[in-house]
Amino acid sequence: MSAQKDQEYFADGIAEEILNVLAQVDGLRVIGRTSSFSMKDRNEDLRTIGQRLSATNLLEGSVRKSGARVRITAQLVEAEGGSHLWSQEFDRELTDVFVVQEEIAHAVVAALKVKLLPAAREEPRAANPEAYDLYLVGRAFLARGSGDAYQRAVQALRKSVALDPDHAEAWAVLAEALFNAGDFSLKGDPKLDRPEALIAAERAIALAPQGADGYSARGVLRLVMLQDWTGARADLERARSLSPRNPDILLNHARLLAALGGLAEAIAVCQQAAGLDPLSADIQYMLNAAYLGTGQLALAEAAARRALEFSPEHGRGARNLGITMLLQNRVSEARAAFRRSNHEFVMSMGDVMVEHTLGHSAESQRALDSILAGPWAENSAYQIVQMYAWRGEIDRAFEWLGRAVELHDGGLTYLKYDPLLRNLRGDPRYAAFLKKMNLPAD
Repeated sequence: MSAQKDQEYFADGIAEEILNVLAQVDGLRVIGRTSSFSMKDRNEDLRTIGQRLSATNLLEGSVRKSGARVRITAQLVEAEGGSHLWSQEFDRELTDVFVVQEEIAHAVVAALKVKLLPAAREEPRAANPEAYDLYLVGRAFLARGSGDAYQRAVQALRKSVALDPDHAEAWAVLAEALFNAGDFSLKGDPKLDRPEALIAAERAIALAPQGADGYSARGVLRLVMLQDWTGARADLERARSLSPRNPDILLNHARLLAALGGLAEAIAVCQQAAGLDPLSADIQYMLNAAYLGTGQLALAEAAARRALEFSPEHGRGARNLGITMLLQNRVSEARAAFRRSNHEFVMSMGDVMVEHTLGHSAESQRALDSILAGPWAENSAYQIVQMYAWRGEIDRAFEWLGRAVELHDGGLTYLKYDPLLRNLRGDPRYAAFLKKMNLPAD
């Protein structure tokens, strides 16, 4: 509410700090960052917001800056009936924005009459407001799930850590953004982005050895970049022990569980994450993948549709909705789903599989030839395995699976439960690949 409208980073910082402090409160379920931040600037009534987030109480507030002073108004409201439970104003000199943010967060906790857990959050935060604003921008782009958004996340986060190189959380988010940009962005380069991602994760851990974010970032990189199951497990279990109700950490742990064949446990962990962050497209995408692995196609379809509802540009969500439709032999719907992606490769992959399903072998081959001749072949070895397997070309599928293993393709985390690879599983070569990758046998 400031005259210059220049305090958004500060208001967002208060919201994030409150979220982080409340998330440490024993017995309190706090809606995660992706979902709660998505409600910003929406003209929806409190009851609707409460229903969408499955939240009983809502905290809202405003910031007004005048000169060197700032006034923050915060109020706690019961979502269903709109009754006020608590409100307070804070008038402060804007000398240390983070002290003010932390003070307000603890005041809210006291107002809720709950007791903070002993393990309070102590990892370093950005000391530079501009750096913090860029960090928030980077997180927002990362959650959108498209190649362009991943690239924009990397750009914002690189600027953030350049301005404030001691902010551990920004380094951790940069690590995951770099991997995703290299894996899914038209402008990404895995050869450059992957090493930089691992360096960023290590930097986050060095800056905050008792913070969960760095271990979560390194754990998921060990999982998808290196297929280092032991290292990934150690990092993700440590991250979860440090922050057991962080939905992003739960999601990363679910990815590991699924990769090792524990689909039932992965689904349970994803459902727990979805309860904490109900509007996260990434969580719904992972639920879709796990449901596909268990053959629960109706649940898989619902999860993919939710992912695209929460983030219409989510490229992997569009791809997996297309796969879900193909598995149900709903071919025209599959084509439409693949084309919901703005990613050229996803659309071409859809053409390969849809045209084959329709019996149009020449059209399917043309689409595959364009992929093999284009810039995506080396970076998409696992998806090429999927396409050959869907077309029943088993030898070619195993040839490309060998390339995927050599390249440490991130898609290999789906190897044990990918429904597109079902016709490979009876072949002795499949068991040999599992053994080579140190994955448990089916």
